[in-house]
Amino acid sequence: MADSTGEVFDIVILGGGSGGYACAFRAAELGMTVALVERDKLGGTCLHRGCIPTKALLHAAEVADTAREGSSFGVKTALDGIDMSGVNSYKDGVVSRLYKGLQGLAKAHKVELVEGEGRLVGNDTVQVGDRQVKGRHVVLATGSYARSLPGLEIGGRVITSDQALTLDWVPNSVVVLGGGVIGVEFASVWKSFGADVTIVEALPHLVPVEDESASKALERAFRKRKINFKLGARFEGVTQDDSGVTVTLEGGETLQADLLLVAVGRGPTSAGLGYEEVGVTVDRGFIPTDERLRTNVDGVFAVGDLVPGLQLAHRGFAHGIFVAEEIAGLAPVPVVDSGIPRITYCDPEVASVGLSEAQAKEKYGDDKVETLEYNLGGNGKSQILGTTGFVKLIREKDGPVVGFVAVGARMGEQVGEASLIINWEAYPEEVAQLIHAHPTQNESLGEAHLALAGKPLHVHA
Repeated sequence: MADSTGEVFDIVILGGGSGGYACAFRAAELGMTVALVERDKLGGTCLHRGCIPTKALLHAAEVADTAREGSSFGVKTALDGIDMSGVNSYKDGVVSRLYKGLQGLAKAHKVELVEGEGRLVGNDTVQVGDRQVKGRHVVLATGSYARSLPGLEIGGRVITSDQALTLDWVPNSVVVLGGGVIGVEFASVWKSFGADVTIVEALPHLVPVEDESASKALERAFRKRKINFKLGARFEGVTQDDSGVTVTLEGGETLQADLLLVAVGRGPTSAGLGYEEVGVTVDRGFIPTDERLRTNVDGVFAVGDLVPGLQLAHRGFAHGIFVAEEIAGLAPVPVVDSGIPRITYCDPEVASVGLSEAQAKEKYGDDKVETLEYNLGGNGKSQILGTTGFVKLIREKDGPVVGFVAVGARMGEQVGEASLIINWEAYPEEVAQLIHAHPTQNESLGEAHLALAGKPLHVHA
């Protein structure tokens, strides 16, 4: 039956994750009526099964390492062990507070939350149970799920990040299948908690989508931390019993562990939601859009992980705001993937924005690109923290900075300024004039730009 109220909303949004709720709140601010359909909890993967809980685990891991290493700072501490019920209580508390805040914001914005499994049944209609929710525009924001490999069933001791986040025990040993963001973050957590970890990655490097210099630096750091990894290694199969898993690689090598974490990326959540029946183009599960996030069906937009490209919560968030403003006729500037900051929150962190060196050379030509690496060995705050790493700048010759890469503890916090530098197309000479506070890790950006502008200070020639 039709919506009993007979109301037609300005926007109906299918999915209440980062992209969906950002679109809803911004549209409401702009005076539009909004219905937000969500089958689970407002906040989606990022808040409940992704960014927030994993980063809470990573902070607990950092605290564990700090306790373990206190004597190197002259502080007598010892790590007595990991209380996973306490860790989970801390993690769940963080999620709960943010969830309550989000619910309050939805209420304050007068967004109508429609709870239940939504399905697109027309270019202006989403069916939720026996209710039809109609909108002048529809935004698809159904996000992504933890993928597996063909024939690799999840269950028992074979888990994805979803199950890893709710573990109430610390495994003695883990095999992590996949050396991308999710894989290296969980490997980092479990190593800090005392587990023996082996990462299996089919490509030649860990975090293979990052600049090669960052991948190599992370590999060096992981070797130092005694996190094992096998690169160029292909998974063949796994068996499990009550005592653990046996993972077989191509070539016959086997690995024994308590658990296998499958971290081979995330797939778009689009199957069975009526998209294709309504005529929306679906390509390998993803929904292609134009730069203004319009699908091929008039009045239907898509945002976030559904749209091919970077799978990041803040990309979805930016997409949601963009679509709300686009529908309101504000003609916002399109979201460009290369301008979106990216962070891998393992220890050490990897942060980047803009083009990698290889991408810059492909775009401008080998002889038209200049790079500079500033070693954190010359940065006072990094020495105080006891971290190593670098800041790397990639510049179009005689032009602006087009890429930033950093490796080191807490370097994710520096990507904000880097994002402004890249997106405002700043020249090294311009950034070099700005004063960076001393002693901070942020100073490393100033030093790197000073060096690239031809006036190096804390840099050995």
